[in-house]
Amino acid sequence: MTTTGPQGTAPRGRTTRQKVAVDRALGELDDFVSAQELHQHLKDSGDRVSLATVYRTLQQQLDEGRVDVLRREDGESVYRRCVADEHHHHLVCRRCWKTVEITAPDVEEWAQRVAQDHGYTEPSHTLEVTGLCAECSAS
Repeated sequence: MTTTGPQGTAPRGRTTRQKVAVDRALGELDDFVSAQELHQHLKDSGDRVSLATVYRTLQQQLDEGRVDVLRREDGESVYRRCVADEHHHHLVCRRCWKTVEITAPDVEEWAQRVAQDHGYTEPSHTLEVTGLCAECSAS
């Protein structure tokens, strides 16, 4: 059984029951979660997957562009299945972590131009804009 992500890429390597369980769990969760939170979700669902396998699978899916990763203020990485099929950035609420995927053509052009101006090729980048969402601002 092979699963395919929103980017249309199949996972690398052997597809195991554990990898399928991690992939399914990511599809069930809408919010960003840490590897430990995902591991607990799997345990609560009756899936026996080691924490090490969760970490390896998340890294693999990150490398393949199938999950997004953000760093919380405490430095912990949190993951979510990509919603957008294309390169995107995030607008993140600093209080509740609500996240909106955004495209930013001006940023893409700027990154390309800055790289070119300095003799770099094949630039890549990530962008997170943080603030307070409407709900958090109102409270």
